[in-house]
Amino acid sequence: MFVLLHLLFSLSQYSSMTDTASIHSFKVESIDGKIIDFSDFKGKKILIVNVASECGYTKQYAQLQELYELHQENLVIIGFPSNDFGGQEPGSAEEIQQFCSSKFGVTFPLTTKVNIKSSPVHPIYEWLTQKSKNGVLDAEVKWNFNKFLINENGKLEKALPSSMTPLDEDLLNWIEA
Repeated sequence: MFVLLHLLFSLSQYSSMTDTASIHSFKVESIDGKIIDFSDFKGKKILIVNVASECGYTKQYAQLQELYELHQENLVIIGFPSNDFGGQEPGSAEEIQQFCSSKFGVTFPLTTKVNIKSSPVHPIYEWLTQKSKNGVLDAEVKWNFNKFLINENGKLEKALPSSMTPLDEDLLNWIEA
């Protein structure tokens, strides 16, 4: 009986983690060891960006911070450091946090370093890139500073390439819509 109850509990946990309805069921570790609970962002748009300190796109940190300051009433930006693209995020959590703070004044949430392409892929990136999990689209993260747009209900709306700047008119229009 105990084994059956344990199996049913395990299956219910798995189904909630693979729920295609919303990103709000996820929790991730922040760069400073706390928990980022996506359910706290219900009613806000979420911009998820994979970030790196030694990339040609690293200057986008400044625009991400500007965007965050302008729209933090209705937008959350979450940076996911990753070393999966050209080894461009080799630093420790402390080094990444120091770099982002001192060089760009970053105050939006950052997570611990995650795998996006290498195994094991972080569950949020599995959800973001697989239509079978997010219910909307399949996407490939090709480089650092790819962007994912999540609406107020926690549903994935769009994936944007690294080359699109955080202050691009299309992105600003999405935030303000």
